[in-house]
Amino acid sequence: MLTKKQNLLETIKGGRPDRFVNQYEFMELTVFIPGFKYPLAPGQTVKDDWGITFDFPEGQIGAFPLHDDKHKVIKDITQWREQVKAPRLDFKDEEWGPVIEQAGKVNREEQFLAACQMPGIFEMTHHLMGMEDALMALYEEPEEMHGLIALLKDQELRRAELIIERLHPDALFHHDDWGGQASTFLSPNMYADFFLEPYKEIYKFWKDNGIELIVHHSDSYAATYVPLMIEMGIDIWQGTMTTNDIPKLIEAYGKQITFMGGLDSGVIDFPEWTPEICAEHVEKACRSFGKHYFIPCLTQGLPFSSFPGVYDEVSRQIDIMSKKMF
Repeated sequence: MLTKKQNLLETIKGGRPDRFVNQYEFMELTVFIPGFKYPLAPGQTVKDDWGITFDFPEGQIGAFPLHDDKHKVIKDITQWREQVKAPRLDFKDEEWGPVIEQAGKVNREEQFLAACQMPGIFEMTHHLMGMEDALMALYEEPEEMHGLIALLKDQELRRAELIIERLHPDALFHHDDWGGQASTFLSPNMYADFFLEPYKEIYKFWKDNGIELIVHHSDSYAATYVPLMIEMGIDIWQGTMTTNDIPKLIEAYGKQITFMGGLDSGVIDFPEWTPEICAEHVEKACRSFGKHYFIPCLTQGLPFSSFPGVYDEVSRQIDIMSKKMF
């Protein structure tokens, strides 16, 4: 029987996997790297080191920044240099201690140790000023946005250097949502103009420093970005919703990138979920999308579910399909 790591590599290289890769099993995620501040439960409000205030309302399944006049970090894109201050990265040894301890427990023959970067560059632009302001600024003040994006890229690179020095990871799990269910937020050409080169530089830095695997999360429609993802150096697109034509993407690009998803969280992970619903969607995905260049996974961007039991039940159903199909 292959290890989880070996089975992942056989899957993404079109080799001979002996079962489906089961969701996030091949990675140990180091989410709580120093500087990560985000509300993890309803009722919490957290202000991060950029000055972004995240609120997790009761009755909701996640947090999002507050963008009223009181809480916006960037109130005028032409004055972003005065309004944005990059946070400190000079974390002390004791701040690194818990994540270094976590990394030391990982069996790297069995799993990849994955550094985490959340949020990504596009998300940071609208976290700082709001989605409408960020999108309008790309049209109205492109030079200012290029400057802001350069700052965010440079901060990511400095942070990456510290993570590599401290943890020596062999994979990267990077968040940046690029669309909704039916479309990307930007046209491919506009996206490429602002974000392609920064991401190429970031992902090249990681790979030049020992990272074997880059997994990028965007739980969205982003089929039109797949050629750009490949150019950036992404190995696995996590969050591939079924609104993307996954069989067509596998046929066209499978030898260059793997698609991790096919199980839309919104239709599986909800209060009235049942094991039967999980089984139906898992079987459909596994039979429709095949054994190579595809990893069945809830589209949510971390290895858990919004409602208790869903993630574990989906994993159980994937194991059942492995027994049926391998």
